[in-house]
Amino acid sequence: MILLISDLHLHEQRPDIARAFFRFLQETAPQADALYILGDFFEVWIGDDAISPFQQQVATALKQLADSGTRIYLMHGNRDFLIGNAFCLQAGCQLLKDPALLQHNGESILLMHGDSLCTDDHDYQRMKRILRNPLSLFILRHLPLKTRRKLAGDLRAKSRSQTRMKAAEITDVNAAAVEQAMQRHGVRTLIHGHTHRPATHNLPTGTRIVLGDWDSHGWYLQLDETGIEQHSFAI
Repeated sequence: MILLISDLHLHEQRPDIARAFFRFLQETAPQADALYILGDFFEVWIGDDAISPFQQQVATALKQLADSGTRIYLMHGNRDFLIGNAFCLQAGCQLLKDPALLQHNGESILLMHGDSLCTDDHDYQRMKRILRNPLSLFILRHLPLKTRRKLAGDLRAKSRSQTRMKAAEITDVNAAAVEQAMQRHGVRTLIHGHTHRPATHNLPTGTRIVLGDWDSHGWYLQLDETGIEQHSFAI
């Protein structure tokens, strides 16, 4: 069995989500052969050298799951793209490229965070190209912690403000981008998060499954020999 989650946005100000996640790790995840976390695991991540006690607690809980035999794969999101190998070593997980292919029941499944599919959001895509440039990443990782914290706060505030002003269709995926990604990788199933719109979409060329974000409910996708099913539970 394989489990997939995304968009938990873990941070100290939402201890209810953290408690729900720790219960998930103790009660549900140990039954899985692998757990895939498809981005925005943390609300913000300013560098492995700035790990907080809360984030260390999360890393320790993941490591306990990994030590019990469940493989853990972590994909960057738009909130936590500075997560690096030091955190993954502490958490017992492996960084996963975006996009990535998962083999299940003889089928290739495309995994993505999902933000790269929102091509109608031109402002966001422009900012992403700037921030993910290798030179920008190097500079960000070497800025003083105080500067990184302020920059992260400013970017979060700007993102929330802009998202409220944008039409829903702009912040959702672009149908052509979805089709191109699935054709490029030769798949009939795409799984992603980011949009916070959990659903299963039947397409002419296959199926697109959107993972839910953790807020009032927790969400996980279960893949086993019987098929694919999305579950939710109250937080």
